[in-house]
Amino acid sequence: MDHIRNFCIIAHIDHGKSTLADRLLQATHSVSERDYKDQLLDDMDLERERGITIKSHAIQMNHHFEGKDYVLNLIDTPGHVDFSYEVSRSIASCEGALLIVDATQGVQAQTISNVFLAMEHDLHIIPVMNKMDLDAAMPDEVKDQIIELIGCDDSEIIAASGKTGQGVDEILKAIITKVPPPIGDPEAPLQALIFDSVFNPYRGIEVFFKIQDGTIRKGDLVKFIATGKQYNADEIGVLKFKQEPRKELKAGDVGYIISGIKTAKEVKVGDTITHVDRPCQKAISGFEHVKPMVYAGIYPVDADDYEDLRDAMDKLQLNDASLTFEPESSAALGFGFRCGFLGLLHMEIVQERLDREFDMDVITTVPNVSYKVYQKKGEVTEVHNPSGLPDITYIDYIEEPYIRAQIISKTDYIGGVMKLCIDKRGVLKNQVYLPNGRVEVTFVMPLAEIVFDFYDKLKSISRGYASFDYQQVGYEKANLVRLDILLNGEMVDALSTLIHRDNAYNFGRRMCEKLKELIPRQQFDIAIQAAIGAKIIARETVKAVRKDVTAKCYGGDITRKRKLLEKQKKGKKRMRQVGNVEVPQQAFMAVLKLD
Repeated sequence: MDHIRNFCIIAHIDHGKSTLADRLLQATHSVSERDYKDQLLDDMDLERERGITIKSHAIQMNHHFEGKDYVLNLIDTPGHVDFSYEVSRSIASCEGALLIVDATQGVQAQTISNVFLAMEHDLHIIPVMNKMDLDAAMPDEVKDQIIELIGCDDSEIIAASGKTGQGVDEILKAIITKVPPPIGDPEAPLQALIFDSVFNPYRGIEVFFKIQDGTIRKGDLVKFIATGKQYNADEIGVLKFKQEPRKELKAGDVGYIISGIKTAKEVKVGDTITHVDRPCQKAISGFEHVKPMVYAGIYPVDADDYEDLRDAMDKLQLNDASLTFEPESSAALGFGFRCGFLGLLHMEIVQERLDREFDMDVITTVPNVSYKVYQKKGEVTEVHNPSGLPDITYIDYIEEPYIRAQIISKTDYIGGVMKLCIDKRGVLKNQVYLPNGRVEVTFVMPLAEIVFDFYDKLKSISRGYASFDYQQVGYEKANLVRLDILLNGEMVDALSTLIHRDNAYNFGRRMCEKLKELIPRQQFDIAIQAAIGAKIIARETVKAVRKDVTAKCYGGDITRKRKLLEKQKKGKKRMRQVGNVEVPQQAFMAVLKLD
C-alpha cells in the first residue's frame, strides 16, 4: 500500500484540468500514442463539444520514481457548480488533491468551495498554477491569492502548463512525496465504497469502487449493504485506459466489479460492498443524499414511450447519481416524470443525454423550485409543481428556498452585478475587496430567481469574468401567486408557474407575447391569456387564417357581402368549439428564453 497514491484534480471551470490530466497520462506512458487524443478522460461527445467535464473519471497510472514503482489513481472532476456532487464523491475516495488555478484568471468562486470541501476531508492539497505559457499570466498576483486561500509556502506552488507540459514532472514528484498513501488493513473484513457505476448493455452494470479495508478476489460472494443483495464477483480489475482484469484487489486499490447486475435500482452510489461470509461491522459513512435545486417535468413526446423513458432514466441515474425522479401526470402532456436537478446546465445535459444515448424524444416543462405551503388547518406540504398548489382560500402562507450566493468579479463590473442581484430580490450581506482589483460580494436571495437566466446575465454583465457559487440557507416567507396560461379559456398546466406577485404582470405579458409568436395559426381565433386565479392580467390573440369569402362579390349591395361574412362567422364559431390547440415543444422551452 505504500506504493499507492489516490488523488483528484479540483479547479474552477475552464482552468485546464482535463489538459493537465492528458499530460500526466502521457508522462506516465499510461496510454499508447495510437490511442491518445486531446481531453482523453472526457469520453462523452457532449463533453468534447462543449469543452466541459460532466462526469468524474478514474484512471490508473504507473510511475517509476527513485528506483521504485508507484501506482497513481487519478480521479478527474468537473468544474461547473452544477456538478459539484461529482466532486464530493471523488474527494471522498482520495487522500490528496491537485488544486489547479489558471494563472491568467486567479482564484474563482468554485475553486474556493471545492478547496473547503477537500479540507473537510483532510486531503493533502498540492497547489498548481496552470497556463504559465500564456502572455496574460500573472504569476505573482495569483501566487498571493493561492497563499491566502490555503496558507501554503511560496515554494510549494508548482508553475505548470498543460499545453507545453511544463511542470508535469514536478507535479508527479509532489504527488508521490506529499500525498499520504491510503490507510487500511488488507486482512480486515472487506469494506469498499462505491463511487460510480455505468450501464453496459452486454455485461450488466459495472460498479466502480475504492477499497478501504480487506481484499476482494475473483469469484467471491459479495453483498451490497444498502440493498442487501448478494452477487458473485465474475470479474474484478483496475481502471487503466481500458479496463484490466485482476485476480485480486487489496485495501487502497481503486477498481471495478462486474457481476451481471441487470436492474439499476440495485446499485446505489455511496453504498458499501462487503463479503457475505465475513461482513464488515458497519457501512462506510459515504456522502449524503443530494438535494435537488431545480425541478422540472420530463414527458415523452409519444405517450407510448413512457416505459422506455423509465428505463432510460434508470440507466442514466446509474451514471449520474445527482438526478432524482418520480412519476407524475399532466392533463396536457400525459404521463411523465418529475425530475430534480442541481441546476439548469445539469437539466440541459440530462435532456441532451436522453436524446443521444437513449434516442428519447422528450418535452421538458418550466423548471421551478420546491416551496413549503402552510395551510390554515396547520398542515405543511412541499410543492414541487404549481398544479399541486392547494386552493388559495386554504393557504395561510408560502415559504420559498433562499440561497447564499458568492460572486467574485473585477471591481469595474461591481455596479452591474449588484443591480442584477438587487433586481432579483437579493439582499447584500458582505463585500470584501481582494487584491488585484477583484471584489467578492455575498448576497442572500431566493433560489427561484436564479433558476432561469441569472447565470447568463451575470456572465454578460461581467464580460465573462464573474464566478458564482451558492449554498442553500433555508426558507423564508414569500408573497407568491400561481400564474396560469389559458388557451381559449382552457388552462395548460405544463405552462403554470409560481412567481412573486411583483413580477407576475410583467412575466405574464411577456409569456403571452412569446406564445403568440410560437403557436401556429388555426382556422379560428386563439385567445392566449395569463391569469392569477380568476383575474386575467394579460391577453394576446392569434388571428385566424381566413379565406376571402367576399372575393366573388364585385359590386352590388353591402348586404350580400355581410351575408357571406356572417355565414363564415358561424362556421368559425362552430369550429372553435370542436377545434383544439396544439402547443409546440418550443413553447414549453420559450419561458426560459423570454429575453
